[in-house]
Amino acid sequence: MKAPAQPTFAREASMPPSPEVKSLRDLSPQQWRSGTAAWLGWTFDGLDMHLYTLVAVPYVALLMNVSAKDPVAAQHGAIINASFLVGWALGGAFFGRIGDLLGRSRALCLTILTYAAFTGLSSIAQTWWQLLLFRFLSALGIGGEWAVGASLLSETWPKSWRPWIAATLQSGVNVGVLLACAAGFILQSQNPRWIFLVGILPALLTLWIRRSVPEPEEWQRARNSARERAPGIADLFRGEVLPTTLKVTLICAVSLSAHWTFMYWHQAHVRSLPEVRDLSEAGKNHVAVIALALVMIGSIVGNYLCGWLAKLFGYRRTVVAVLAAYFAVMLATYATAHAHSILLALLFAIGVCQGVFALFTMCLPPLFPTLLRTTGAGFCYNIGRIAAAGGTVFFGLFANVGDYQRALFYAAFLFLPAALSGFLLPACEYHAAAPLSEPAD
Repeated sequence: MKAPAQPTFAREASMPPSPEVKSLRDLSPQQWRSGTAAWLGWTFDGLDMHLYTLVAVPYVALLMNVSAKDPVAAQHGAIINASFLVGWALGGAFFGRIGDLLGRSRALCLTILTYAAFTGLSSIAQTWWQLLLFRFLSALGIGGEWAVGASLLSETWPKSWRPWIAATLQSGVNVGVLLACAAGFILQSQNPRWIFLVGILPALLTLWIRRSVPEPEEWQRARNSARERAPGIADLFRGEVLPTTLKVTLICAVSLSAHWTFMYWHQAHVRSLPEVRDLSEAGKNHVAVIALALVMIGSIVGNYLCGWLAKLFGYRRTVVAVLAAYFAVMLATYATAHAHSILLALLFAIGVCQGVFALFTMCLPPLFPTLLRTTGAGFCYNIGRIAAAGGTVFFGLFANVGDYQRALFYAAFLFLPAALSGFLLPACEYHAAAPLSEPAD
């Protein structure tokens, strides 16, 4: 009997050497367009991602016809956020597969259209479960955009620039969150549903991407040279790829669980501070927006700091060290009550530690074969959102949600196993000619 066909992991054909890129002036028009498309995609990703966190409790309370101080609003808000994180995970795997099959540029358009459409539809929700559905569907696009955008840049921009590309790309998310904060300032006195209309704007970007951003040559060569069939999702769990899949999934699941527990509940903690809790809803929104903006500004600083550290010490050591620092700063922030001004400074420091996730941007996609690149990176990175969803619900339903400080204090300890799991991270140097071998650090 003839043996079943095995998946073909295409090895890229040799190419004539390309001119060395030493400065921005040496970049080709294609590289500029790919970089711009990925950065804008991530920027609007951050915008649509965090519009909800700014108005979660008041909007859910409005939909449920209860007071924003009623614990049921916070609990259902946590469930909605958990559905968003699950959708993010599934979208990373689904659109990652689309990106490997149809191409990076096409998939990027589809992800942006998905999250723009369903973020806009969140403004017309009439019940909390309708909002849950719209947030879940928008998250499919947001999760997919991460893997597609990261793969697009890893295949088009110079390999030696990878840490700085990662920092710049991740900063797009931070800029997007700052845009969400700006929308929050402008609309802080309005019905919370109107802020979601801002999320429709990214749809306009897809018109330019389809016209101006070609598919990467590396993907085209791999696709053309696949002899029998392209590898499928199941190929992440067999052969030489399996150890990478398991290790990367573990580090992402643990670290993102810790990170997203902070990202969702720190807003509720700020709103519950003694000097804030008796303010009007507009006043609470104002304080919450400032807190989130400081986290994002710190994160932009952290993106480039972590890129610099990765150049000096390598990805693995930097990931472990910064996750450990995240634990220490979280512990210092929530071990005791702080004055509002001190808390804001500590939130900035937490933001700096969040720069560790910029390293995942360029570190993870090259670990997988070209035709499994967005599938593998999207699955492993975003599957951590499912674990993070569980953490968000746990702190919303089983912790004493009136004591957000204590809940966040215990959440800090999640960063210890996250830092330890970082030692398992495969080495992250890129070898396009031999994508199945484990690279050297």
